[in-house]
Amino acid sequence: MTDRITGLDLTRRLIAFDTINPPGDEAECFKYLASLLEPAGYVLTWHDWRPNRPNLIARLPATEPAKRAPLVYSGHVDTVPLGQAKWSVAPFAGEIREGRLYGRGTSDMKAGVAAFVVTALRLAEIPERHAEIQLIITSGEETGCEGALALAETDLLDDAAALVIAEPTDNRALCGHKGALWMNLVHEGVTAHGSMPDKGRNAIFAAVESIERLRSHDFGIKPHQVMGGPTLNVGNMSAGLNVNSVPDLARVGVDIRSVVGQTNAQIREDLQRLLGSDVRLEPLTDMDNVYTDFDDPWMRQVFAVTEEILGTAPEVATATYFTDASVLKPAMGNPPTLIMGPGAMAMAHQTDEYCEVALIDPCVEVFTRLGRDHIA
Repeated sequence: MTDRITGLDLTRRLIAFDTINPPGDEAECFKYLASLLEPAGYVLTWHDWRPNRPNLIARLPATEPAKRAPLVYSGHVDTVPLGQAKWSVAPFAGEIREGRLYGRGTSDMKAGVAAFVVTALRLAEIPERHAEIQLIITSGEETGCEGALALAETDLLDDAAALVIAEPTDNRALCGHKGALWMNLVHEGVTAHGSMPDKGRNAIFAAVESIERLRSHDFGIKPHQVMGGPTLNVGNMSAGLNVNSVPDLARVGVDIRSVVGQTNAQIREDLQRLLGSDVRLEPLTDMDNVYTDFDDPWMRQVFAVTEEILGTAPEVATATYFTDASVLKPAMGNPPTLIMGPGAMAMAHQTDEYCEVALIDPCVEVFTRLGRDHIA
């Protein structure tokens, strides 16, 4: 099987599927991946959380008594829309120019999915396996990890020995990522004629007071040695219908990125106390931070393997974006978690998105070594 398909070949094939989300129609892409995995010996479990929007768990059973829990590789196949700017390449053609593979999803994250699927096919050729290999492929990640959240509500997930999330990192082995808590702060007032503002209660004034409190808010936590400190950004505000009325509703959009030592639940409680009970916190995205200490034995193994294969010294770092690991890690027993993929971090969601072709095969080699060591 691995002689017939490479990481590059598979990435180009996956790019050809239009899996833009929304609307999100990933089913045909999943069927194609299943057509590779099932003949290789993987036992497939489908989770159809919405029509034409499956999640897929593929299990390669151990051939001998299992010595340890499964090693799990995971990624999503949905992509963000193309955007308003015109592309200079066909976004689903998989064109290669000067060593770069172009197309929507090349970096985020079909090259990563291709890398672990090719790895999975290689591992299936090993006749003696002392542990299970699992793939968890999701849909709906780009709109708040919807697929993973639906999957976590089932009884389909097992505890894992380790988890690999193949999001774009330029093949850097990252120990985790910050959490994301996005909310609307909802302020309600009382409308009145603009010439008689004393007859109403201005929701914009209440929103401005909240913004001022947020401007000086201290999370009261030391910066993490790897992630740094938490951040808070006021990203948008909507209020009022016309200039000559007192606005009775104002929403303020807030983006908070949490770090180790914080939970989003605690942050929400703290903000509610800060802003007062009159402000309603309306959650939009709620993904906790993910981190594995660089002294963890499996993470040390990861660093040793990446240094040997890639020829670069390991760098202890985390991603700024969030991933399905926010959902899968706690649902699978909080295993050590690696964020690593051949995609370019800077290319995620960009016009003329591309992935460096030269990074795909080395990522497959790293993933395969980790898998071989795990099932030995």
